[in-house]
Amino acid sequence: MEIVEANLSQIKIISCLAEEIWWPTYKSVIPEKQIEFMLTQMYAETALENQMKEGAKFLLLSFEEAYQGFASYAQHENGKDYKLQKLYLKTALQGKGFGKRLITEVEKRSKILNADYLYLNVNRGNKAHQFYSKMGYEIFDIIDIPYYDFILNDYIMRKEL
Repeated sequence: MEIVEANLSQIKIISCLAEEIWWPTYKSVIPEKQIEFMLTQMYAETALENQMKEGAKFLLLSFEEAYQGFASYAQHENGKDYKLQKLYLKTALQGKGFGKRLITEVEKRSKILNADYLYLNVNRGNKAHQFYSKMGYEIFDIIDIPYYDFILNDYIMRKEL
């Protein structure tokens, strides 16, 4: 297993991974129309390129000679801490320690950047919030975020680094 920082030439890889991972992850959590919309808004190649140019860092996880997942993090709105924006693995690798390795790498890199906390949002219906709890994240707030024609029902979680 290897984790590398992605660059602009690897945007297509991230976009393809998102398309493959999002459907099984969210089909029982949010409507299909919302999945389609969010994939277009956040994971189209131009959207990913803009995120990188705006300072988001992407990490790619490879295993058995193929990319299997990714994470993204960027400076938190408070200007001091960092926010885990994305963490996704192919279904076959979930529950096998790969997510733990990926989030630990984001935590390490955020700490090097002098962050005191790593924040994240997770949909309240997504079982991933249990994973984050096991990793030491605590619910900091419960919010409903208007997002175009949708409402994102999230926990905001954070962990002291």
